[in-house]
Amino acid sequence: MAIRPIFIPENSFVGVEEMMLDFKWHPGMSASQKKKSVIELHKVATDKGFSNILEISSKSEFELGIQLSAFNLMIVTKKDKKSFTVETAFQGSKVFQGGGPYRDLFGLDSRAAKKDIRLRESGNLVKFSFFTHEFPLIPRTYFYDWLYINALIQNQSLASEVLAYDCFSDIEFNPKKSINCQAHAVALYVSLKKLNLLDKALESPGSFLLHCQSHYQNQDRNIAIQKSIF
Repeated sequence: MAIRPIFIPENSFVGVEEMMLDFKWHPGMSASQKKKSVIELHKVATDKGFSNILEISSKSEFELGIQLSAFNLMIVTKKDKKSFTVETAFQGSKVFQGGGPYRDLFGLDSRAAKKDIRLRESGNLVKFSFFTHEFPLIPRTYFYDWLYINALIQNQSLASEVLAYDCFSDIEFNPKKSINCQAHAVALYVSLKKLNLLDKALESPGSFLLHCQSHYQNQDRNIAIQKSIF
């Protein structure tokens, strides 16, 4: 058995509900085993009343979910028109006590960027730096959410399709080991979009934080609850 969240966009205010679900886990690293676990998680979610669920990862049974993986979703810089994945942009924007940001990672594929040894040997993470913008570590998912959502709106066909779903999962995300989650970022996008606040939120990183501030405060409380569960 395992415990993982599904992410449900809030419709009356900006936010994401994280519902922790207990389900049958299929051990193993193969894609087939992960897909079995996705089915089990979605089965439990369906029993809770959520019938329209999208897995967002390379293990999704739908092409949409695969394309929305941070390893595949592309972002293009406005000034230089350079293109790279959300994952490489995230890893290459990390600033540590002993170095970074390592922007040469932008030119690598997602897996190579994530495994770069400098990310583990440069000391503690202190902030993020994405070209001219700097982001603090708190709120915990602020930079990742901003980065992912900016990439998503550059891919309008994908951005439109996710609006048809009620909630999202990411079988690769383990709250015990990770902080940022692509399924959470998609759910936050849906909440902002359906409340007609997306354009204002994306005017600047500061505007994004302002519009999502109450959500991040709730997120901190949820993290404390999750720690008590685990």
